[in-house]
Amino acid sequence: MTLKGHCYCGQLKYEVEGAPITKGNCHCRECQYISGGHPNAFIVMPDGEFKYTEGSPKSFKRADLEQPRTREFCGNCGTHILTKSDLRPGAVIIKVGTLDNPDIFDKPDMAIFTVDIQPFHRLDPETPSYERMKT
Repeated sequence: MTLKGHCYCGQLKYEVEGAPITKGNCHCRECQYISGGHPNAFIVMPDGEFKYTEGSPKSFKRADLEQPRTREFCGNCGTHILTKSDLRPGAVIIKVGTLDNPDIFDKPDMAIFTVDIQPFHRLDPETPSYERMKT
């Protein structure tokens, strides 16, 4: 399967081959900042099959965290494309909203970091949920 996507302004485009490793919604406070307050819908794909086809991303990594994630985004419009984490070697965590065809997401396999859930977030009772990262 080939997934393609881009940022809001279209200057940064990507594609990735392979089968999704997992899909989920992250409710952590950091994702709430990035998403504007809601959980972050993500799809985990093999890193070796990911490439930018147009443009180059900017990246950000917090220096104050013990295990910071690297976040890649469009330097022009700010759209957050993906996250890389040492906790998921060999994988990229793609933001579903950047996919050309986001309906591939269908339904999350899990909800994580529900310890930070806000009262206005809704969990599907049929979706496994975890207070922290599922390992």
